[in-house]
Amino acid sequence: MQAEQEQIMVGRGTSSGRRAKQGLLLGACLALMVTQGCGSVSNETTGSIQRPAQQGRAVAQMNTTELQSAVRTYGAAYDRDPKNKPTGLSYAAALQMAGRNDQSLAVMQQMAIAHPEDRDVLAAYGKALAAAGDLPKALETIRRAQTPDYPDWRLYSAEGAILDQMGQQVPARTLYRKALDMQPNEPTILSNLGMSYLLGNDLKSAESYLRSAASQPGSDSRVRQNLALVVGLQGRFDEAEKIASSELPPAEAEANVAFLKAMLAQQNTWAMLKDKDKAEN
Repeated sequence: MQAEQEQIMVGRGTSSGRRAKQGLLLGACLALMVTQGCGSVSNETTGSIQRPAQQGRAVAQMNTTELQSAVRTYGAAYDRDPKNKPTGLSYAAALQMAGRNDQSLAVMQQMAIAHPEDRDVLAAYGKALAAAGDLPKALETIRRAQTPDYPDWRLYSAEGAILDQMGQQVPARTLYRKALDMQPNEPTILSNLGMSYLLGNDLKSAESYLRSAASQPGSDSRVRQNLALVVGLQGRFDEAEKIASSELPPAEAEANVAFLKAMLAQQNTWAMLKDKDKAEN
């Protein structure tokens, strides 16, 4: 998602089958993003604050080589001036997209100390906490960044994604719809909704929202990779492979298709977990 991506988990139950299924689904979504050289929850999921840009190109849209260059460039600038807000946010975003979540969180912790009341900093700090797995603190931080008299749709979407990871899907989807009321047809919100339904095992609803997200101006390849996963999980493997390999450089397309095939090879595992859930309910 270009307004990124805390990922999500299924349901509120505590059964071993549900926990195993949650782990598989979360791993699928996160690994897809890492394969693309993009970084959770999920992220991603995936969450909801626009990433900084380098030379007019958003970090979320960079390929692996561009992202590595961005990390070096922003890192050098951060070393020179670690309290500079735009530099710190850009560096943390690039690190997170490169999968270096612990380092991204460390940068944002310093930024939060330097700018304790800044809404943008608090929002990015919350996202970094979520990417590093500290969901309760991430939720607290995102809520502190939000202002009821002048709410931000990105924060609603980010809060929803964190709640989804905590198994609170009903309030999460309420927040996504609030965000859509403020920003209709925003692909990042639609993508979060789609991933929420994916992790709730409602693949048809997930596909519907992800197709809508992918059709909107400004959607990026990560949305289409998640769509490919949903399509493949419904058994339409050729269509999923076509979606997964479109609009990417050949090397990244090949890596994404290889990952998709590996995930879809686990169909028997998905089916067994689903049957176990039914037996336990």
